[in-house]
Amino acid sequence: MSIGTDAETKKKIVAEYGKSEGDTGSPEVQIALLSYRISHLTDHLKQHKHDHHSRRGLLLLVGQRRRLLNYLNKTDINRYRSIIERLGLRR
Repeated sequence: MSIGTDAETKKKIVAEYGKSEGDTGSPEVQIALLSYRISHLTDHLKQHKHDHHSRRGLLLLVGQRRRLLNYLNKTDINRYRSIIERLGLRR
């Protein structure tokens, strides 16, 4: 199992959360991609408890997602609430 995100999965996430095809820059798409990577890293760390390098990477991803969520919260609260609900994140 690779920790990275394969191209097909990225395309599915972009299609589901993007405003148009190829919309990789919107905060919703970025948050969804980060959430996918975070969930896979979390599963990886459950098996490999001493993999501190990956744990640091996980913390960086969580921080990046948090910053994007804060940005979305400040700029458009409705889009923020929508993405929180769709991804099942708690805030």
